[in-house]
Amino acid sequence: MLDLKGKVALVTGGNGGIGLGFAEGLAEHGADVCIWGTNPDKNAAAEEKLKGYGVKALGLKCDVSNEAEVVASFAKTLEEFGHVDSCFANAGVGGRKVAFDDMTSEEWNRVFSVNMTGVMFTFREAIKHMKERGQGGSLVATSSGTARFGAAGAEAYSSTKAGVIAMIQSLAVGQARYGIRANAIIPGWIETAMTEKAFATEAFKTKVIKRIPIRRWGQPEDFSGLAVYLASDASSYHTGDTLAVDGGVSHF
Repeated sequence: MLDLKGKVALVTGGNGGIGLGFAEGLAEHGADVCIWGTNPDKNAAAEEKLKGYGVKALGLKCDVSNEAEVVASFAKTLEEFGHVDSCFANAGVGGRKVAFDDMTSEEWNRVFSVNMTGVMFTFREAIKHMKERGQGGSLVATSSGTARFGAAGAEAYSSTKAGVIAMIQSLAVGQARYGIRANAIIPGWIETAMTEKAFATEAFKTKVIKRIPIRRWGQPEDFSGLAVYLASDASSYHTGDTLAVDGGVSHF
């Protein structure tokens, strides 16, 4: 049930971190993988890494906040791979930590343009294709623990991540009749480029690690197995869910 040979997965923000963790798991289990990212060098490096699993892989430069780029990139993905079975909307940006009363509309819109509107653009194109193809599919969005727990100074970021969960729940209900499933993932403290500044401080290391029951930082590869499950037939009856991959921190 976890054999992905013949399936195609699209992973936005797939050239590093959690996205590459998704992509590697998918490729290792036989899926051809297209990754989107804004850094051409990282795209190329990730593409070569994925090809090492013996599958077809392609990295495309795409800013998901740009509607025209998303439409063109999805068309290019179909041109190269023929179809898309699973779509992981993982691309995201962090918010600049500021007091809410100092929040500017520019900063608010910057975060929303990628983390919410970019997910909408990506899923919209995927759903159009999946419905037209008539064989269903799997949609997966990367959320955040800030969607459930307060984070001072992160109001823009946390709002988008809570919004993504609400979007997923509605898509799960609305698209089920077409065989399209939708689920969200909440990562815990994962060592990626987005978290490296926080992880570099000794205070962060000593205070946060004590709150993680498993007592270690998460790694991108911790998401590989879940990606395989959600892209496979094993999850054919699993939709509308939000799954935490956080070492138990949300239950501490």
